[in-house]
Amino acid sequence: MPYVEVTRVVKADPAAVYEALSDMESFPRFMENVNEVKVLRREGNTTESSWHVTLQGAPFRWVETDTFLPQEGRITYRQISGDLKKFEGEWRIVPVEGGASVTLTTDFEFGMPMIASLFNPVAKLILRRNAEAMLTALQDDLQSS
Repeated sequence: MPYVEVTRVVKADPAAVYEALSDMESFPRFMENVNEVKVLRREGNTTESSWHVTLQGAPFRWVETDTFLPQEGRITYRQISGDLKKFEGEWRIVPVEGGASVTLTTDFEFGMPMIASLFNPVAKLILRRNAEAMLTALQDDLQSS
């Protein structure tokens, strides 16, 4: 199963970074490949959200459960239905001098063993580029606020 992890220091207050990442419905405003995010349900520190993204021209849709752990600087997500067999990971925000170290992890599986060996390396590269673009967009959005 492919796993992607990308870390970048964002020059912004860690609390502001966490707040921005917690507002997933605003992602389409500054993240080019995220078409739509809708929070379907909120309960305590969890949400259920639907996502529609386009990666390399291919549309992907899923519903995920998000768990917000602000004391730990973490937001976890796990697909509960959608286009992939498995899609889960987390955001980690750690205060550092001059800002916040932000890590996005993604663990995914297509669920089609015969083509996984062909697509996994490409998908891993696409997800890495996407994660890097998301972190750049996050920093740009926070610095323009």
